[in-house]
Amino acid sequence: MTDQATRAARFASLHDGPPFVLPNPWDAGSARVLGALGFEALATTSSGFAFTLGRLDGGVTLAETVEHVGRLVDATDLPVSVDLENGYDARPAGVAEAIARVADAGAVGGSIEDYDPSGFIYPLPQAVERVAAALEAASALPFPFTLTARAENHIRGNPDLVDTVVRLRAFEEAGADVLYAPGLRTGEEIRAVCEAVTSPVNVLALPDLSLAEVVAAGAQRISVGGGLTWVAASAMADAARAVRDGDFSPLAARLPLAEWFGS
Repeated sequence: MTDQATRAARFASLHDGPPFVLPNPWDAGSARVLGALGFEALATTSSGFAFTLGRLDGGVTLAETVEHVGRLVDATDLPVSVDLENGYDARPAGVAEAIARVADAGAVGGSIEDYDPSGFIYPLPQAVERVAAALEAASALPFPFTLTARAENHIRGNPDLVDTVVRLRAFEEAGADVLYAPGLRTGEEIRAVCEAVTSPVNVLALPDLSLAEVVAAGAQRISVGGGLTWVAASAMADAARAVRDGDFSPLAARLPLAEWFGS
């Protein structure tokens, strides 16, 4: 297996090369499939992982996430970055602990949100303090841990592009390696963010925006969040409805597992 330092360097270098897609597996099997399909790195999805436990997004603990990261890292040689939600703690010290624990499990990157699960966006000074704590924890690691700082405005009922840019600039000044504002819906919004900062920008893929459009707007990295999870769950639910109603034809599906899993 590729060692963690090599994975970390490989992941960091992707942000200096051509724009790339960072898909989000929800379990070890999907991670192996994505690796077999030629992707260069992976990121966890908090909503997708929660789904595997029969829960909604936000219903997973740090301990469970750490265990999940370990399974993904064991399943693939690809670099793995982690959706850490708000760090599972409002306190900067808790955010720092989350970085250290997922790194110990094998992760080489992670994202921190500026949204508290109790229902509010952190005031900017607090949000910056949390990013700084995450960066301090990352800097203590013996490899380059790529930290992504997220401004959650556009998926939390406050689609204020000006405030989003202010927040991302503050996170950049604090030292974040990658900036991310999930929920940007147009090429114009993406371009406005990308032109306002100098650090690489991650964009959440949407079905009505093509890769070419997102890249043309300035994005360096494109992730899919829980999207692939919902594609898989939707296909399963459609097949299950057919089976429930007496039609077994969807069960004819076959997959090249030996090819994907390398055995």
